[in-house]
Amino acid sequence: MKDKVGFSFSARARSFGYAWKGIKTLISNEHNARIHLFATVCVVIAGVLLGLSVIEWAVVAICIGGVFMAEALNSAVEALCDKVSPEYDPLIGKAKDMAAGAVLLFVCGAAVAGLCVFVPKLLALSSS
Repeated sequence: MKDKVGFSFSARARSFGYAWKGIKTLISNEHNARIHLFATVCVVIAGVLLGLSVIEWAVVAICIGGVFMAEALNSAVEALCDKVSPEYDPLIGKAKDMAAGAVLLFVCGAAVAGLCVFVPKLLALSSS
């Protein structure tokens, strides 16, 4: 077991470096993450143009962060599963399917939240 070491700014900086490396890997290697990135850009532009409130931005930010978090965890589960069992295994398939399902569940929730935020704004524009 590794001994606990005290707090170190350089160790914290390295951990952020690893996290950024993971984000870069996610965006550069995962097609769905690029789709999410495109959707994020569109949502942010729409939010700026429609003048979202602070609370609406908070909802949007949580949804964007959650979708990327779910996609990253799904990609990590898939990579680990592929390393542990390169050949087909029904339990590995089940784990990968559930991880992918988790992304889909979060994306569906984010889409509903997005509709709640954006539809009233768009309706207000069309009625003016």
